[in-house]
Amino acid sequence: MHEPKPKSLSAIPSKGLFFLELFVAFLVTKLPFISIPFKWFESYFHEISHGIAAIITGGMVNQIQLFPNGAGLCFTQGGFAPLITFSGYFGAALWGYLIFLLATWRAGIRFTLGLLGLTVVASIVFWARDILTIGILISLAMFLLLPLKFDHSAWLNSLLRMLGLMIVLNAMTSPTVLFGLSTQGDAAKLSQLTWLPSWLWVIMWLVFSCFMLWMCWRRVDDKKPETV
Repeated sequence: MHEPKPKSLSAIPSKGLFFLELFVAFLVTKLPFISIPFKWFESYFHEISHGIAAIITGGMVNQIQLFPNGAGLCFTQGGFAPLITFSGYFGAALWGYLIFLLATWRAGIRFTLGLLGLTVVASIVFWARDILTIGILISLAMFLLLPLKFDHSAWLNSLLRMLGLMIVLNAMTSPTVLFGLSTQGDAAKLSQLTWLPSWLWVIMWLVFSCFMLWMCWRRVDDKKPETV
């Protein structure tokens, strides 16, 4: 008699499913209107990364501000300015990878959604000051917390994996608008702080985002076949 096989704790997708999720994530980021809420996620994690860097280096966060077009601002005091400025695009790509990684853990899906949702709620309480930003953050929190009302299902893992991939893809494309901008944006500010050309910082962010996407693929490619 064969003992019942314990349910796998892994939610690592097959290679085919990964490429399907990546294609859907890429498609959604390019669709007008539909892509906007997902740009808000990238913008949120971009700005909160600035804030975390400020706190880690001894500064403080006064306010984060999000706009309907996916742009955002983080107002900080003190801290190490070069690291704070660099952390936006870097942090967004890292957040995307971490979300994808957590979404490959079947038993942790509710924990992950709850943690991300509560992080957004905490941002509303401590850092949101204007009605528009509060409204955007509430919509992001609802997107993360409402699925907790459903029973555990594989589609929740798939949805969260695609969210992580969309954040990485947006973090990959967002810095490209900074090419040629010598007076505004994070790259221009870093250039003023470090004397390194702004295009070099843009390339660094692009390379790191590509590396995070590759790390997502490695998570899938390293999947060990189940034994019978």
